[in-house]
Amino acid sequence: MDKALYVAMTGARSTLQAQGTVSHNLANADTAGFKAALANTRAYRVEGPGHASRIDALHVDQGFDSRVGAQRVTGNPLDVSLRPDRWLSVQSPDGGEAYTRAGNLSLTPNGQLVTSGGHPLLDEQGQPIALPPHQALDIGHDGTVSIIPLGEGPQTMAVVGRIRVVDATPDRLTRGLDGLMRNTTPEQPLAQAAGDVMTTGTLEGSNVDAAGALVQMIQLQRQFEMQVKLIQRGDDNAQAANSLLRLGG
Repeated sequence: MDKALYVAMTGARSTLQAQGTVSHNLANADTAGFKAALANTRAYRVEGPGHASRIDALHVDQGFDSRVGAQRVTGNPLDVSLRPDRWLSVQSPDGGEAYTRAGNLSLTPNGQLVTSGGHPLLDEQGQPIALPPHQALDIGHDGTVSIIPLGEGPQTMAVVGRIRVVDATPDRLTRGLDGLMRNTTPEQPLAQAAGDVMTTGTLEGSNVDAAGALVQMIQLQRQFEMQVKLIQRGDDNAQAANSLLRLGG
């Protein structure tokens, strides 16, 4: 009975953690470039003195869904949609390098190119991109940023930098608590992606399946209720067993 209660308790804990993951995905169903978090549960034998008879239901973080989200044409020159396995390089809050596919960019009042979360975009040298005053801006498919200086004609368009876009497969990245991706092997820096890496005037949406996530949430709720009932039934049985022992004494 004790083992049954332990399995049910750890299962209920894992179900609550899985519900948190699904809730996080649903909250970001409209976030540009968001990749759905994946989670699962596996059995884990608890080691210790004596016979290893305890089986723990363990919540496992399985990374993220790398599928490309739906594309939406916006016509905004600051909206970019990246090719598969391509990631924008940004400066993280701790000053390091991190990665995102959120392509809804903007300019700060001082001309710094940032993501919707306010993270500065980095250039090929790993420095934040800041643009001088201009009257027109163009981001090329290879990530080059060109401007027409303020008060000048179209013939003066010049390249002022290139956005650092890295080539990284899902196994090379892990998501941090701030929502940004980071290199799983920092000693092996990610390489600058060559050729066409993005489309401008288009935005990649979240790849969260909202309907599927809602169904999963309902399933997890029912699973949690079943596990709680099992815990209650086990407690009732334990009390009944104790009563019989007292009567027998």
